[in-house]
Amino acid sequence: MRAIYLGDVVGRSGRDAVTQHLPTLRAQLNPDFIAVNGENAAGGFGITQKICEQFFALGVDCVTTGNHVWDQSETVSHIEREPRLLRPANFPPGTPGKGANTFTTRTGKKVFVVQVMGRVFMEPLDDPFASVQQELARVRLGTSVDFILVDIHAEATSEKAAMGHFADGRASLVAGTHSHVPTADAQILPKGTAFQCDLGMCGDYNSVIGMDPAEPLQRFTRKLSKARFTPAEGEGTVCGVLVDTDPATGLATRIEPLRIGGRLKPSIPAAS
Repeated sequence: MRAIYLGDVVGRSGRDAVTQHLPTLRAQLNPDFIAVNGENAAGGFGITQKICEQFFALGVDCVTTGNHVWDQSETVSHIEREPRLLRPANFPPGTPGKGANTFTTRTGKKVFVVQVMGRVFMEPLDDPFASVQQELARVRLGTSVDFILVDIHAEATSEKAAMGHFADGRASLVAGTHSHVPTADAQILPKGTAFQCDLGMCGDYNSVIGMDPAEPLQRFTRKLSKARFTPAEGEGTVCGVLVDTDPATGLATRIEPLRIGGRLKPSIPAAS
């Protein structure tokens, strides 16, 4: 089967880029499943029900989040009602929402998605490796589900790479989010799991990781915080990956970086 996973959508620029380009990508690449990280979609901080519905109307099957999941107060109640919206699985027990779920595609395929948040240079949460181990014990790739996506929303590249090897052979794709810069290490690991350290963001790259440069520069150069970060509003680039898998095993046969629109050099996978 074929899946597309798009990185962190940042503000209106990111939303507009996804709205513009995702229908074309769907028509050209014909994916069975589409996931999007939406944790920065609402003005750079969190996501709302309205934005979720906009993504779903575009054909998105699952929206993941991350450390900004609770920045919009409505998410606390909305995530309980919306099984297609996930938060990191390694939040403490009793946290609203789910960190993993199984989805059925339009063609009847079963896709299991689990998201965790890293702990290096991030707020302390439960062990992400133990959380992934617990979630992967619930399903079996190639038997109970056709595709397994593991998202590690983390700062450190070492932690993301470690998660790739931890889940190698047990997941179809391990992808990193959060850093907002696409890495050049898309590969299939030795036991058959596709991996990319960070998908990059869907947003304006004439920015400081999606934000208008003025306030970040103020904080870096003068150590003064005078305003809230605001998303850059130029033309956005859609970034992510496309993954094809072996129908018998669910392991990856192909991973291709995906970049379209905006300032970055395009990378649009061939349809076959």
